[in-house]
Amino acid sequence: MSVLLVLAAQATSPVCTSAAECAGQGVDNFLGTPERVWASVAALVALGGVVIGWLALRSVRRIGNGGRRGAIVAMVVGLIGGLNGVVKLAVADGGLGTGNGVFGAALAVVLGLVGAVLGGLALARSRRTELSG
Repeated sequence: MSVLLVLAAQATSPVCTSAAECAGQGVDNFLGTPERVWASVAALVALGGVVIGWLALRSVRRIGNGGRRGAIVAMVVGLIGGLNGVVKLAVADGGLGTGNGVFGAALAVVLGLVGAVLGGLALARSRRTELSG
């Protein structure tokens, strides 16, 4: 079975708050608490910002519009993921290993900052190429 099918099966399974609740519902895998899911989604969004920022930074001189659109998207997506991570860290009740998504939220903050910085660098380079070109 491919990795995508396994991930899709896990994403469509019901979210339980504990392994015992999942066993009571007849679900054989424990996806995680809603807090962990929120933190994981925030981290994935922030990772998307990093990928878009990296691609925008690489292709600043090759794209006709100077890569401005990709740079702006990377900044916005990185900030959205990072801000969700900050909010999740602010409302988390416990530390690591408590099911509150603290690690995922911290990862989202770091990746969000990296995505925003990469987008900002790509935006600055696109402005520089517009002025010189």
